[in-house]
Amino acid sequence: MNGFGRGQSDIGAGADVLFLREQEIRGAQQLMVLAWLDLGRTIAPLLEEMELGAAQYRALQMLALLPGLTVGELQSVLGVAKQSLARTLNELHVRGLVASEPGRQDRRQRFLSLTETGQAMEARLFAAQRELMVGAYREAGSGAVRGFRQVLRGMLSEHSRDLLARNVEMRAQVGQKQVGRRMRDGR
Repeated sequence: MNGFGRGQSDIGAGADVLFLREQEIRGAQQLMVLAWLDLGRTIAPLLEEMELGAAQYRALQMLALLPGLTVGELQSVLGVAKQSLARTLNELHVRGLVASEPGRQDRRQRFLSLTETGQAMEARLFAAQRELMVGAYREAGSGAVRGFRQVLRGMLSEHSRDLLARNVEMRAQVGQKQVGRRMRDGR
């Protein structure tokens, strides 16, 4: 374990600690913020065309990545107030973009998924961002992409890691289309 509570993937990873200087960390933070803003700008015209706000997009994006989340789990992932999420989900439901089903074991739970229309909208938004990401990945090369992904994983909270692991496990077991159904059924 290194001093940050995370293991190093190779022995030499911490040998050159110049990358840990505050100036380097601030520079990396600045790059991440600017990249996030540019990803948002890439889809801004589409969001306007689709009449979607940022909160609606984040909900669509999370449900595309993690189908079958409960309302409470989505609230936790997005870090929003219950009332705010209820308003967002209602708007998406009225537009036919999100479906909600009660759990079979606990009917009070509501499991969320994208409808076909919601999936198509989210896929169109992702396609626009994908172009930006693919260009950057090609320019950086596979080694840099692996390192980038490793850094991002290292920044995830335990909660986010659990969600990611659960999603990967579910996809491996049953395939993407059945993930939401299995999560809703509590399996």
